[in-house]
Amino acid sequence: MGDKHIAVANVLIDIEAAMRELQLWQAEPPSAEALASDQPFAINTLTFVQWLQFLFLPRLQQLVQSRGDLPSSCNIAPMAEEYFRPMSLPVERLIIELKRIDTLLNQ
Repeated sequence: MGDKHIAVANVLIDIEAAMRELQLWQAEPPSAEALASDQPFAINTLTFVQWLQFLFLPRLQQLVQSRGDLPSSCNIAPMAEEYFRPMSLPVERLIIELKRIDTLLNQ
């Protein structure tokens, strides 16, 4: 596994930890229908947090494990900042981790 894959794997662990710390991690996945949305970010069936947990993170984990080609661009942190803006959650750590994944994938 390349250095970039290892770095991404480590950040994915940190993103999950930050989500768990904020109690955003869900024990049960959404329905198969909700996960099969054909809309960008499954916006019509999932919340941002669900999309992050059940689609984004697993897809990147799969690419890391298979040593597949990682995305060449990612800008997930600004989406998270916008999503969490109206909420009173201490999401600073999560945003930092998402910025780390953006930086790694944009290199």
